[in-house]
Amino acid sequence: MKNIFIDHILGSTALGTFVNICLLILCLYPIVGSFFWFSGALNYRFLKKNKYDTDWHNIPKAQQPMITIMIPAHNEEVVIEETITYLFENLNYDNFEVLVTNDGSTDSTADIIKRLMNKYPRLRTINIIKNKGKAHAFNIGMHFAKGEYILSNDADTIPEPDALMKYMNFFMHAQDMNTSAVTANMDVQNRSTLLGKSQTVEFSSIVGVIKRSQTSINDSMYAYSGANTLYKKDFLIDVGGFRQDRATEDISIAWDHQTIGAIPRFAPDIVFHMNVPEKVGDLYKQRRRWAQGGTEVWLTNVKKFLFHPIQRRYQMSMFIDSTLSIIWSFFFVITSVMFIIAMAINLFQGNYERLFHGFVISFIFVTFELIAGCMQLITALLLDHHGAKLKYAFFAPLYMLFYWMINPITVVATFIPAMKTILGFGSGTWVSPKRSSLQNKK
Repeated sequence: MKNIFIDHILGSTALGTFVNICLLILCLYPIVGSFFWFSGALNYRFLKKNKYDTDWHNIPKAQQPMITIMIPAHNEEVVIEETITYLFENLNYDNFEVLVTNDGSTDSTADIIKRLMNKYPRLRTINIIKNKGKAHAFNIGMHFAKGEYILSNDADTIPEPDALMKYMNFFMHAQDMNTSAVTANMDVQNRSTLLGKSQTVEFSSIVGVIKRSQTSINDSMYAYSGANTLYKKDFLIDVGGFRQDRATEDISIAWDHQTIGAIPRFAPDIVFHMNVPEKVGDLYKQRRRWAQGGTEVWLTNVKKFLFHPIQRRYQMSMFIDSTLSIIWSFFFVITSVMFIIAMAINLFQGNYERLFHGFVISFIFVTFELIAGCMQLITALLLDHHGAKLKYAFFAPLYMLFYWMINPITVVATFIPAMKTILGFGSGTWVSPKRSSLQNKK
């Protein structure tokens, strides 16, 4: 009887130790993650070879591969003319066409494109009667594209003048038949508002640090940028195009490419300027879509990684990170609710000492997170454009607090919708955000 009792205690102790280790990992996950991305970015910058970031030259017109710039558009009358005009009049590349897939627009988008076709002979359009989403519009356009490379370019996105030349240099220099696509470095156009400035810091962190880190590990990354990525058309066909029932087609196809042995690549020296949400409501909707898309990709691939870990070993790091991110999101939301309830009870009972201790402990933890996050962000701001964005470092703490709260909340809030999508109830239809003229964004 005594031995049974001792075994029970030892078993409980072992279980308790395991639980404590798991809780410690979850508590430290965002902090360790920030240091990991921070170290990876520095490794990419100073140690990684064969990056092909800055080694580019002008390709003679006769040697330029054909590129189709595809613009999926739904009710883009405010920005579509400025974007098309910019592409034809400012890009340092000759052998390209612009193909606009007009996805059931109900405004004057079609009329604007028709008028511009008289001015630009290399502009073509496909009118899709019913709005079925960006992925569907892209898949339709893919079969009409003349280029062997297809640049996905959002209607409100402006690539730098040398973008196409740099993209093609990257493909040609890499001399890697498995390069499926190259994605560029995002920059925010509309920095006039507090949200715009904060997202300038955020995109520098996500693109400037995280994607550099992912690339430094195994020459790969978790997601393309849907706003501006150059795809090799053959690899789009190999995976059957974009998944049309997913919330984020750019994340899905990056994982699909890697599961067939293709390699997504990141080119931080290629810059494109994009529009970001300027209202909290629009930002939350965007983050809900991103969170749902990430969870959908994880749910789609979890079986492949669990049952074929050796075959998927080169992508295992991104699967583990995605898994921890989802688990941590639930952990954060649950423990936050428990903390708020506990603090409310202590306040109601007048137990001010425990209330004070709770706030002190949470403040210490948040401080460590902010220090780690700010190191990651400052590294990103230094790496991007040689420190030109350092003036936005003031907004780093605001970004870290907001992002680390909104990200887990959106993951938890969209987990059930993501599961519904995997079960066949997803929809790829889209509603374009409210636009302002590109001239007013800088």
